[in-house]
This record gives sequence, structure tokens and C-alpha cells, in this order.
Amino acid sequence: MGQTPQLVMRRPHLKDLPTMALPVGHGVRCYRPGDEAAWEAIIGESFGSEHSFAETMQAAPCFLPERVWFVTCGEVPVATASAWKVPRYGPDTGMVHMVGALTQHTGKRLGYWVSLATLHRFVEEGLCDAVLQTDDFRLPAIKTYLNLDFEPLLVDENQRERWREVYRVLGLPELAARHASCLSGPIHEFGAQQEG
Repeated sequence: MGQTPQLVMRRPHLKDLPTMALPVGHGVRCYRPGDEAAWEAIIGESFGSEHSFAETMQAAPCFLPERVWFVTCGEVPVATASAWKVPRYGPDTGMVHMVGALTQHTGKRLGYWVSLATLHRFVEEGLCDAVLQTDDFRLPAIKTYLNLDFEPLLVDENQRERWREVYRVLGLPELAARHASCLSGPIHEFGAQQEG
């Protein structure tokens, strides 16, 4: 179980997104009926707990098939991320949600590519920026998000030191220095947590 509240990261704009350049033999596509079991397997392995696609994704007010993305190896989904909308973050902000990849496919930057697919989706929807929530111990994921130009967004006073520790463990003093103003800046407050 991670520390609370979860860490929040923000990509302050959606300009100049990298182009998709997946490893050979891999593709990217959005959800199709029949993908439920694949999504549950990826998320179950990534999060270490069971999640029902119907309850977690389809029941959400913001669910659209084109907001749930998969990286495939051949035809088999092996990584997923969703381009979510959560009203508390505002009408112009998307949330990268439920990111995971099968462990047998690690080392191919699949989390990077499937998260990037969600950012391109936000552009298609006319959004301006993106946020995500993660845990301190998900260091490979945090490194992926930093590589996608996300930066810390403080939502609790206890996160200043938590972020310094993340940067220390990752061995990224240059990013800690670049994000120093974020880490010494104000605490951000958002509205009630609900999806839309």
C-alpha cells in the first residue's frame, strides 16, 4: 500500500508531443469489445489486485472505447492506459489512468508508448494539459512519466519530502533541480473526486 495522498504529476501543455514509434512487431489501438479479459489480466498483474473492466472502466461516466488504449504484440494486448476525464481537474485537463503492462514485456518502454497514446487522444479532444496519480514506490512508472515531461504537482505538504526522496532514489538530481520551483511552490487543491 502506498503513502497517502497519492502523488500527482502534471504535463502543463500538450504541445510538441513525440510521435509514436513502437518497437517492431507492436501496434497501438483503442478498446474493442472482447478486450475486457486482456485489460483485466494486464491491470491485475501490474497492480497486484483484481479489477473488473465493467466496474472500473465501463461504469465510469467518462468511458468511451476510444479513451482506453492498448499496445499490442502481434494481435495480443500487452499494455494499457486510459485517457480519462475527471471533473475535479477541470474541463481542459485529461487524466492518464490505469497504466499497466505485462511483466514479460518489460524493457520495451510499452508504458511510455501507451501513455503517449492517451496524450495524443487528449489533443484530439481539444484538451490543454494532463495529470495522473501514482505511488512513490512505482519508480519505473514515475521515470516514464518524467520522460513524457510530467512534473510534480503538490497536493499535500508531505509530498515535498516524498518527491525529493523519489528523485534521490532514481538518481535524478538534475530533474530535482529543474522541478525545484514545483517542490517549493504552493499546494494545489481540487474539487471533489468524481469521474465524468
